[in-house]
Amino acid sequence: MDATAKPLRIPPEMRIYAEQHGLFDLMQAMVKRLLVDKPEDPIDYLIDLLKNNSIEVPRIFVLGPPASGKRTVVKQLCKHLGATRISMESLLMEESDLVKEALEYKTNEQGWVFEGFPKTREQAFQLQAAGVAPEHVVLLDAPDTVLIERNLGKRIDPVTGDVYHTSFNWPSSDHVEKRLVEASGIWESETVARLLEYQRHRKGLESTYSTVSRVINADQPSIDVFSQVLTFVLSRHRSVAPHTPRILLHGPPASGKSLQAALIAQKYNIVNICCGQVLKAVAADETSQGELIKPCLETGQQVPDSVVLKILTESLSRLDCTTRGWVLHGCPRNLEQAEKLNSAGFTPNRVFFLDMPDEVAVERVTFRMTDPVTGQRYHSLYKAAPSQQIQERLQMNPRDSAERLQRRLDRYRTNLPELQELYSDAVYVNADQDPHAIFELLESHIVNRLPRPISHRWTASSSD
Repeated sequence: MDATAKPLRIPPEMRIYAEQHGLFDLMQAMVKRLLVDKPEDPIDYLIDLLKNNSIEVPRIFVLGPPASGKRTVVKQLCKHLGATRISMESLLMEESDLVKEALEYKTNEQGWVFEGFPKTREQAFQLQAAGVAPEHVVLLDAPDTVLIERNLGKRIDPVTGDVYHTSFNWPSSDHVEKRLVEASGIWESETVARLLEYQRHRKGLESTYSTVSRVINADQPSIDVFSQVLTFVLSRHRSVAPHTPRILLHGPPASGKSLQAALIAQKYNIVNICCGQVLKAVAADETSQGELIKPCLETGQQVPDSVVLKILTESLSRLDCTTRGWVLHGCPRNLEQAEKLNSAGFTPNRVFFLDMPDEVAVERVTFRMTDPVTGQRYHSLYKAAPSQQIQERLQMNPRDSAERLQRRLDRYRTNLPELQELYSDAVYVNADQDPHAIFELLESHIVNRLPRPISHRWTASSSD
């Protein structure tokens, strides 16, 4: 079809289904696995991948200098994600070639976490050539003086393989304490030699995995190190899949929804849909629908949900909204409206709750007034009128009175829990801060993909 003669319109429900189920990324991942593994029967191979749910499993390298905490991080990751731990010890058990032995793990259905391997750029190239490619590479880093001090106090439990330290992590059990032994290669001269060896190959490894790696400071409490590592491995890399922004901003009165929506729409060229402005535009038209809602707007009453949703879905169905995307605010106000929007095919893929205390909303609203001559809005605390003449003619919108604002806040707080439950993946933003800081936070969640959800398989062993 010639799109210049008649634009090809894809039904919204098709795009939403594809995005919700990750069909574009799924196709990309399957084609990638086919090209890497080159199976004799591609169809059976793909069927097995889908049956075993082994397309998106953890594939992680944890690299770093001696005493940087690789073993601790890897054990925690494997416990949390249910993945297989692969260490140098396990690869050398049968004195086989490291790379060949590592290849046996590439089809592991639970995923894997490599500990301290590969050690060189050449080993990394051999793994890549054989189809062993990590999704995430963690590069732990710390000053040499810290690493040398850590290594001197390192002790190993020969039964469990757990690592302890005379200063930082001593076992609470006397039984475990008695069986601890000194780790091999802990003396300063040996540690320095190993550090020099690591530094010699570090740049090569960093350049090899530059697009999938992150350097994490290991000179901090282990719980903080693991938190940063887990956040990184659960993140997903930039996708080339087509993406139409459908953004919902929800928050109490005066939380800045209109300003943030305008900034987002301007920067990303998407349609700004303000429910209140849409209703006012319809009321200004001499149509039966406009005549129906005009009395409600003039008296401050709520427009019936059925009318609001009918008008709103008509706006969201326009070609510019379906092709460029939209940012919606002012609706839905309650669970019923939200469910009806979803059932109509207008499901947001980014939801933000702009939250702030009620007293801040009262301060922002009840002290603002408007100049009836210029239409300029002023605020007694933040933006006072520039002259006494303007100050004297300022008028307050009856909608901004303390009583009416409190009713709006009460309605918002009443409906909030049900909306929060419906939008369980929403991002919460503190709206009581600089608007540009808020916009930067919103933008980071709009541009970047949402974190990878932890499936039941990944959490199977984390509850132990």
